[in-house]
Amino acid sequence: MSVTKPDPETDLRRARLSTLARAPADRLCALFAAYAPQSPAHDLLRPPEIGTVMVRGRAGASGAPFNLGEMTVTRCSVRLASGAVGHGHVQGRAHAAARTAALIDALCQDGQGTAIEAAILTPLRAEAEAARAARATRAAATRVEFFTMVRGDNA
Repeated sequence: MSVTKPDPETDLRRARLSTLARAPADRLCALFAAYAPQSPAHDLLRPPEIGTVMVRGRAGASGAPFNLGEMTVTRCSVRLASGAVGHGHVQGRAHAAARTAALIDALCQDGQGTAIEAAILTPLRAEAEAARAARATRAAATRVEFFTMVRGDNA
């Protein structure tokens, strides 16, 4: 059995595409418009199209996986004039966001990764973390702690 070493470039791209896929569509488009007011020249390899994917879950985050249900996604693939190809998948029915995610992926592969990381991906990750922390705070406010007092005859 051969063991393959993890590729740092693949891991970076996986994290980038995950961030783009989860980002709110309007926020993603706004950050990209601020970064690149003119959309770079590109060809659509796969125009934005809507479909569904099966979402899987695990009971308690460690149990056996099960099919939770379907989720609507939009995907798109582009090729820049330089030849770099980018793919984008986003939640929901957001054609502009899917194209934007694909353009960002292509631009990162075309040497603009560091600038895009600072201008788009870092703010998106910070906003996602702030939203997660706010959800956790709201959930913690409703938490009930159960405890059992030890009685003298059970000790």
